[in-house]
Amino acid sequence: MHRVLVVCGAGASSTFLAHRIRAAAGRREIDVTVSASSTAGLSERLGSVDVLLVGPHLAQQFDELSKLADAAGSACALLPDTIFGSGGEETALDLVLNRVSDTASSS
Repeated sequence: MHRVLVVCGAGASSTFLAHRIRAAAGRREIDVTVSASSTAGLSERLGSVDVLLVGPHLAQQFDELSKLADAAGSACALLPDTIFGSGGEETALDLVLNRVSDTASSS
């Protein structure tokens, strides 16, 4: 099972996207848990996730968030600007699978 956390500024758009990613994973029969969060208290939540997906509007904070994820042993990916459009959940799920694969191959 892959554990994913989608983060955005306030948590609203990440909640919507997390729901869509769960649905896409179900259609593809991929075992994931996807939750959503704001950046508040993020460092405490990272230890329990495999992949952190960062909303595009947090691009300026990506380096900082990526370092937090790395310190917690979580992979990290910046979501593209198109993520909230049609098919964005498939793009996000592919990012998760790629990051999990990259992490497994570097171990």
